[in-house]
Amino acid sequence: MKIIFDLRKVGLGNNGGSSTLIKSGNTLVDLGHEVVFIDSGKNKHTWTPLKAKHITPKNNSKIPSADFIIATGYKSVVPTMQAPGRLGHKVHWIRGWETWQMPEKRIVENVLKASTIKLVNSICLQRKLQSYGFDSKIIRPGYDLKELTPKGSKEGRKRITLGGLYTRGKHWEIKRTKWILDVYTKMKAMYDNVDLWMFGTDVVPGGVADNYFLRPSMERKQYFYNNVDIWLSPAMQEGLHMPPAEAMMTGCPVVGTSADMSGTEDYLFNNHNGLVSENNYQSFSQKVEILIINEKLRLELGKNARTTMETLGDRKRNMKKLTEYFMEFIK
Repeated sequence: MKIIFDLRKVGLGNNGGSSTLIKSGNTLVDLGHEVVFIDSGKNKHTWTPLKAKHITPKNNSKIPSADFIIATGYKSVVPTMQAPGRLGHKVHWIRGWETWQMPEKRIVENVLKASTIKLVNSICLQRKLQSYGFDSKIIRPGYDLKELTPKGSKEGRKRITLGGLYTRGKHWEIKRTKWILDVYTKMKAMYDNVDLWMFGTDVVPGGVADNYFLRPSMERKQYFYNNVDIWLSPAMQEGLHMPPAEAMMTGCPVVGTSADMSGTEDYLFNNHNGLVSENNYQSFSQKVEILIINEKLRLELGKNARTTMETLGDRKRNMKKLTEYFMEFIK
């Protein structure tokens, strides 16, 4: 099968979204498919080598024929729709509700009403599209189950380490980074054995966290998550939120919320592999405190967390689901 990922007007950089696309493309190549990334400029993603061909065509005539062309972001929908028929079925893999790109009304008019085959990566995005009358197929990217694993025991630790994602700018509000910092400040005042470890793509102000990892490699993430006892995930506008899932792969329980687009609904189940608070700060803080004081519960939920992620499958399994779905359109 010949598949094109359309990155025009979107690009590839050092961020989670680009990482997911590259790992998806690489997995499809490993499965024997012909994959091409078309872009408006240079591949600026340095975390993971891209196995697929990466080209910057001057116009549509320079793009090789394919069975499917996939818009990867809201701004790439128009170029994808303008692509000639020889570039195959037109698909949009919707991986977030990108109100930072355009207002919701324009998302409906410019993105959802485009005649693409609509893929989403999560339950909450499928529900969001349904609210506007659009059907979609859930295709998750899969997980790095062999690279992120539990190492050592988290039992009997004298210090309790909270973990969280640090963001600023346009993502500060939607990921609710302030909730993480406020919870840490509150818990630190109540329990003197609580620390906060964070990672992110932005330089963090001094004194925000006890330990901070800037753009960590997968090896560093393995070390990072295995030293975290409770992952904090208060985000309110995600597709499929990756950091909590990564934490769970290492046996770390998660505290999330019931926000409509928490991005954790696909894998976080209350009192099974983590705790789900009401969609407010007070409830979120209370759930964090429960896990701080209850080691037995932390360990039980953490064990279940890893098992849950294994049931969702690795990247190979999920990319096979993608191509099996595509086959329905070319039989």
